Amino acid sequence: MSSKLVPLILAEYGAATRQVLSRYLPEREPRQYLYDLAADYPQRGGRALRPSLCIATTRAFGGRLEDALASAASIELFHNALLIHDDIEDESELRRGRPALHLQEGLPLALNAGDALLVLSFRPLFENQRQLGPDLALRILQDCERTAIESAEGQALDIGWRRDNVTEVTVADYLEMVLKKTCWLTTIYPSRVGALIGSWGRVDLVPFIRFGFLVGAAFQIQDDVLNLIGDEAAYGKELNGDIREGKRTLMLIHLLKHAKPDEKARVVELLGLPRHERTVEHVRWIRSRMDVHGCIEHARQVANGLAGAALREFSTVYGVLPASRDRQFIEELITWVIERN
Repeated sequence: MSSKLVPLILAEYGAATRQVLSRYLPEREPRQYLYDLAADYPQRGGRALRPSLCIATTRAFGGRLEDALASAASIELFHNALLIHDDIEDESELRRGRPALHLQEGLPLALNAGDALLVLSFRPLFENQRQLGPDLALRILQDCERTAIESAEGQALDIGWRRDNVTEVTVADYLEMVLKKTCWLTTIYPSRVGALIGSWGRVDLVPFIRFGFLVGAAFQIQDDVLNLIGDEAAYGKELNGDIREGKRTLMLIHLLKHAKPDEKARVVELLGLPRHERTVEHVRWIRSRMDVHGCIEHARQVANGLAGAALREFSTVYGVLPASRDRQFIEELITWVIERN
């Protein structure tokens, strides 16, 4: 049964974050070539999952919404900056239902705007000193720095496997890549920052890595599934784009493991082509083999297992906290990530 609370909180905390976020998007020249471009992805909307998790965790630990807003805005700016870079690196065509920024404005300007947005994402963290004090503000900055490195390492694995046409990627390899590329920015860092702010630095942050990994990995697998079967209007990106880009998703890994020898040889051959040479017919053929070998159902089972483990971990990490709307949101978020469409 789908949660009614999760979309409600996402809308509420997302709106609060965007209101603060707008203060960090300059309205000065050169607007046409830089600042309007940097503001483009944030203004396209999105679910605001990451800042909402930060705010909800802050409040679940007894903190105030206003103490978390600068960090939440920073997380959302950081996320959008990486989306610009990801779209360039993946040669993606759509983002949130519109042309990717590098197709809309050209690669050089889009890349520069992504760089600027990444720098702008640090401004709210510097201002945390006034609201939270220098010690807590520094700890949040340090966690942001670790998240940036983890994200870059994960992206390097994702891109490197495609460049070198690595076809022996294991499930463990995939989960390590997801831990770095997805989980740190999507679930680990936001929940750790929220716990830091809500507890004024007194809580142990280590358990949030395991909890964030389980939720974030389930989220990523569902995202990969939606890339194959979702509604393109709701999904906001091109369907089957992961196959076109040659991404080593759980479904592709399962296919390479279970395909017949001639099928595997054909898949490896197609993955070795440059992206622009991988045709619609090639993509459809790989997609059909995924259906034959039950790849999507396998991925869903893995995601469900991760979500189940996350629910158990939730009791360890959040079970000591008093019941609250925000604690309930975090608990229901675990199921929501694998049921969303």
